[in-house]
Amino acid sequence: MLRCPHSDAVAGETHDDIAMPVRPILSFPDPRLRLPAPPVTRFDADLRALAEDLLDTMRAAPGIGITAPHIGVLSRLVVLELSPGEVRIYVNPELDQVSRDTIRHTEGSVSMPGVTDELERHAHVRVRYQDLEGREQREDADGLLSVCHQHEIDQLDGVFWIDRLSRLKRDRLIARYNKLRRG
Repeated sequence: MLRCPHSDAVAGETHDDIAMPVRPILSFPDPRLRLPAPPVTRFDADLRALAEDLLDTMRAAPGIGITAPHIGVLSRLVVLELSPGEVRIYVNPELDQVSRDTIRHTEGSVSMPGVTDELERHAHVRVRYQDLEGREQREDADGLLSVCHQHEIDQLDGVFWIDRLSRLKRDRLIARYNKLRRG
């Protein structure tokens, strides 16, 4: 399990003798956010270090989910923390089953901070993935966890969350985001 440094830490600080390497997050519309990530094939110390970096980066953003492509690493790795201290790591996740029923949920991205919109997603999913040791796992999810799985797997496939909005909503959201960036 990954150790959790203090949430108010600054990049590069050390707490409990743990360095906090916060990586730069790609900002929309960086074209690398649209690239599909290839599967992870090596389950080693580098993968565990990348997962720790993702966790630190996600917390600093702040966010509840992040993928390796968000930091420019084309690798199918997802870190989620929906509740403080409950870190979940998914390697090579895929949707195995999806429900017909749907839910609407507000989504955003660490790569597009400051803007959100409501999307419709499957209410229940089953995800097939590997853990950091390469062992096959399955997980049933509903509610927010289901939404997060779909959102992050989309990102791994090169589908940015705003692609699921209507053209009008997407254009308005991008205009709002650009206005925020200009200050």
